[in-house]
Amino acid sequence: MPTELETRIEAEVAALEGMGLEELRAIWRDRYGVPPKLRSPQLLRLNLAWRIQADAFGGLDAETKRRLRRGGAGAAAADRLQPGVRLIREWKGVPHEVVVEEGGFRYDGRVWKSLSEIARHISGARWNGPRFFGLRPDPAKAKAA
Repeated sequence: MPTELETRIEAEVAALEGMGLEELRAIWRDRYGVPPKLRSPQLLRLNLAWRIQADAFGGLDAETKRRLRRGGAGAAAADRLQPGVRLIREWKGVPHEVVVEEGGFRYDGRVWKSLSEIARHISGARWNGPRFFGLRPDPAKAKAA
């Protein structure tokens, strides 16, 4: 049986269904300030519904936020690596070893949040970390093949 809070939030979210873009923007303005510059009522409705529910029941946990910050298909490849896995990349004749840990990636005596940070540190250029360490194919090489 739903609680009083759950029933109230369900009704608030359901009420968004029949609203147009300007009505949704007005609700956002009242609750959260300046609304996002979305032109789709459906997207604004989904955003607003999520915010209402997150306010009532809590938002994303820290692990989910971390995974979202990483983003992209390469992140999925890096996230599948088990702690203890060693990644080795030779760069300009020098081997570089990264060890996957529970909270990140150990390289050069410290733990890094992402493989991309490590790749940038090694190369001095912006790299997609999973691609740098061979976890994702390089589209430029794929086209040449």
